[in-house]
Amino acid sequence: MPFSILTLIAIVLAGVTQGAFAEGPDAAALYAPCAACHGAAAEGNVALQAPRLNHLRPVYILTQLDKFHRGIRGGEGASVAAQQMAVSSGLLPSADHLPDLAFYITELKSGPSLATLEAGNAAAGGKTFMQLCGACHGMTAAGNVALNAPRLAGADDWYLRAQLHAFREGQRGQHREDRSGRQMRNMAAMLSDEQSILDVIAYIRNQAE
Repeated sequence: MPFSILTLIAIVLAGVTQGAFAEGPDAAALYAPCAACHGAAAEGNVALQAPRLNHLRPVYILTQLDKFHRGIRGGEGASVAAQQMAVSSGLLPSADHLPDLAFYITELKSGPSLATLEAGNAAAGGKTFMQLCGACHGMTAAGNVALNAPRLAGADDWYLRAQLHAFREGQRGQHREDRSGRQMRNMAAMLSDEQSILDVIAYIRNQAE
């Protein structure tokens, strides 16, 4: 069942105000298939190309799960990791239980991910980020729910790099229903070279979660 952004926001607000999505054994069981790759605390696993998830908001997690489930992400032409995730989406619970899963993931705690990239200039990256990314993702990379722009602060550096390349190379954001993905493709294309990508990532990694 597809989720609109308004539906997702309504689900999130209902969960926050009514306490509908408290952690518990049921939610942990829903997460069990995800833990094999993303880790027990959703801390991510670079060896498996499984990104950290616990820094994200529930509404964004729900949106992406829906995209994978419907083939908007991970289809033909996508990266191997994205295609694997699309296949794994078959292990997800039914749509009415996805909010429980999303809230459970965001309640998990882990330390910050380790840096894997070097040579990024955070000062230069900050200037580029303000020009290209800040309007949607916020000046401190905290994200914007209304724009469906995820929190980037706290994300794995290797994953940020992989996704920027995926957008630039047409592996992500090609589907006609992926409006936010198409917008990101346009922004990623404006990063002139690999150094500019590393610089932007260095700036993001300097921001508080």
